[in-house]
Amino acid sequence: MKTEEEVEDFILNGHKHYLRHITIDCAIIGYHDQQLKILLVKWKHLNGWGLPGGFIMNEETLNEAANRILMEKTSLSDLFLQQFYTFGDSFFRLSKKDWDKDQRLLIPIPEDNWLLERTISIGYYAVVDFEKVSISPDIFYDEYQWCDIQSIPELLFDHNEMVEKAIQTIRLQIYHQPIGYNLLSEKFTLPEIHVLYETILGKQLDRRNFPKKLMSLGILKKLDEQRSIGPHRSPFLYEFDKENYEKALMEGIALAF
Repeated sequence: MKTEEEVEDFILNGHKHYLRHITIDCAIIGYHDQQLKILLVKWKHLNGWGLPGGFIMNEETLNEAANRILMEKTSLSDLFLQQFYTFGDSFFRLSKKDWDKDQRLLIPIPEDNWLLERTISIGYYAVVDFEKVSISPDIFYDEYQWCDIQSIPELLFDHNEMVEKAIQTIRLQIYHQPIGYNLLSEKFTLPEIHVLYETILGKQLDRRNFPKKLMSLGILKKLDEQRSIGPHRSPFLYEFDKENYEKALMEGIALAF
């Protein structure tokens, strides 16, 4: 948790350490109980929810900043992290933001302060292991919740647009990138990865052709282990072939379901 002195220093001197006018906002996607979840944070004193994000340090690349912000927010590293859109045309970003010192910040804020300037946001999405995420409090928010993507409330700023665009992008890129490594347990059955892809895409997939297409990519490795799930039902377990998985991420794949 930031001290009041650290918050004051960030407000008054943050422009010396961070890029002005530009932020990163993150759509953090998890998978639990056959549902896609998105991580929302509650902004202090605003009584509203939004996406986690942060500013870019002067000497950072965009990807370095995105990974740092995700590490600070979730305590996770080496995530599947993808830039998906740039946001800057909403009313919120075009107009001068109304920062009420009594409701939002801990100190009076000068009219020419860097935080009052128009900002452009670069959107990133990350797919994470739902159970491994541990949220750290920040300057602007101290509560969080996982929300089903089918029941997302009205969010602050232009974050509903961000969520919609992130989900659209994931559904498109799943045909070209093997999304799933961070959403399933280390070992899983073919029905489990089948349900994952159906959940992400929001549609049913052919149960005979789907596993054949995934296996043909060489990104899945069949194990000698089986999972007992009932009488006469012991499906084999699989795991991702990490080397082939990373290669598929780099080179892209082509799937047609």
